[in-house]
Amino acid sequence: MTITATNLHRSRDRRTFLADFGLGFTGLALGAMLARDGIVRANEPDVWQPPNGKPHFAPKAKSVVWLFMNGGVSHAESFDPKPEMTKYAGKSISETPYADTQKPERLNRREVAFNVELRQKLYPLQVGFRKYGDSGIELSDWVPHIGSCIDDIAIVRSMWTTDDNHGAQTQFHSGRHMLDGEYPTLGAWVHYGLGSINENLPQFISMGNREYWNAKDGHYLGPAHDAVPIRIDPNNPLDYGKPASGLGFDEQELSFELAGRLNRLKAIEYPNDPALLARIKAYELAFRMQTSVPEALGFNAETQATQELYGLNEPATRDFGSQMLATRRLIERGVRFIQVQHGAGGAGAWDAHSNLKHNHETNFKAVDKPVAGLLKDLKQRGLLDSTLVIFASEFGRTPASQGTDGRDHHPYGFSVWMAGGGLKGGIAHGATDEIGFHAVEHRHYVTDIHATILKQLGLDSRKLEVPGRKRLDIDHGKPIDEIIV
Repeated sequence: MTITATNLHRSRDRRTFLADFGLGFTGLALGAMLARDGIVRANEPDVWQPPNGKPHFAPKAKSVVWLFMNGGVSHAESFDPKPEMTKYAGKSISETPYADTQKPERLNRREVAFNVELRQKLYPLQVGFRKYGDSGIELSDWVPHIGSCIDDIAIVRSMWTTDDNHGAQTQFHSGRHMLDGEYPTLGAWVHYGLGSINENLPQFISMGNREYWNAKDGHYLGPAHDAVPIRIDPNNPLDYGKPASGLGFDEQELSFELAGRLNRLKAIEYPNDPALLARIKAYELAFRMQTSVPEALGFNAETQATQELYGLNEPATRDFGSQMLATRRLIERGVRFIQVQHGAGGAGAWDAHSNLKHNHETNFKAVDKPVAGLLKDLKQRGLLDSTLVIFASEFGRTPASQGTDGRDHHPYGFSVWMAGGGLKGGIAHGATDEIGFHAVEHRHYVTDIHATILKQLGLDSRKLEVPGRKRLDIDHGKPIDEIIV
């Protein structure tokens, strides 16, 4: 019998085809990798076609830097100073002039929880604050370097979320409570919606540790839209980033040429299988990354002044500064979305249930100068206008004390700031009440940040929806037009 593409398809599933027809070990290895990634399954239904890689309307930005502080940054001791917390320290909320402003019906809060909150004792600010820049926005003394960039920054002081534990990390990235299930993160949606800028580098990169509840991105969009984890080590920047021992470049090239032949055969046999094609492209990208990624992470060509700008010469800032300098180098080489996690491990390094002063002072010392260095470096190279930089955490921290010298998780009002990419600078949008308890003016759920970023990238999230996955209206969010130029 003559074997044709048609009767081969009828008699064999895809895993068998790739393993047997793949000319020995190479095909078998490819089939195993695809099966491992959950891409190839017998009798798997066709999947949807991804977008065409073009924005839906004219974009103002082309890249995103997503800086996430794990554990919960105190908004009052960073970007939303509240002197009334110090003025009434030791008093319960019910003993202050602000008890009447905490009405549960206005914020849809349960009365029992509300009464408990009224009895909590306010805790004084653990750091001073002052005005920065021409805009005169007040910030904590712990962020003098970021403060020096305030005229390029838009702070949103009225964020809220619904998860009061660290699953809120997942909620901030995906817009959905972790108990709802697994949903794509913003980075995955951007990766799904837009095409590549640089064919030799991954378009979605993650740096820093990630906890198990926030370890993946693509979910129902598929693993092709997970971030590629990168280490700041030019000699070993990513897992499986080196050829096998003793395998030369020419031999590698031959093996990938064979994979390309299999790819073309597969395209004839399975023209409606974009997920499989995406994974094969990822393996081809891995070959190209063996040279391009180490080059991007090498700092030898950077001047001493640039390295000092990021704090590479100081022990406290060296690690995060290296990530920020690598971020700039990756952005200028065309990487689309870079998310950097600071302080992962357990609940997160910023989770200051006790000794908040030492905790936040130490953490801000590690990130303040490198983050400001990134903003200044992007700006002086003409990249800030096309790059959105976001500084966020899963929630804030309570105005009341926990124990003797800490603060608890606080989802009802906290701050996020954004810079570049067609946004206004020197603006503080929204507000919490006088003691930093609730977001009360221009309140924004976390997906409003997502919507703002997507708008600046020229994407309409409703046009990215996939069959059978209707999203809630709140999943899409609303752009914060007040901070957009």
